[in-house]
Amino acid sequence: MPTLKAIEEAESAGLDLVEVSPKAKPPVCRLMDYGKLKYDQKKKDQSNKKKQHVIKTKEVRFRPRISQNDFDTKINRAKKFLEQGCHLKITVMFRGREMARQDLGEILVKRIYDALEGSAQVEKRAEMQGNRFSIMMKPV
Repeated sequence: MPTLKAIEEAESAGLDLVEVSPKAKPPVCRLMDYGKLKYDQKKKDQSNKKKQHVIKTKEVRFRPRISQNDFDTKINRAKKFLEQGCHLKITVMFRGREMARQDLGEILVKRIYDALEGSAQVEKRAEMQGNRFSIMMKPV
């Protein structure tokens, strides 16, 4: 149908001429209430947003020469984050001369793996990024 005729029909019916598929040959249009279409689309977007699940990521930072008591405290905090359903980023930070002893960081990472063995699953292995070891873990 010619465009002008379609516009006249839309005006006589009190509706809008809405282009549904602009890339089709010829373009497809429909007679409808444009305000109602926008309202329905907004409601659909809101319901989809409610259904989506947002993953929270919490970070716990360690140092290579951490004392046992501090280690236990941070591990307990990490377990609480995992129980809440959060993903966990564990970071081992090195400063100054500690960069020469990266083997201490690897030992610490193994201790962390052992401590969180039942409650966490490794999502991304430890890798060095600048002066930090980073591990991503998710709850079991």
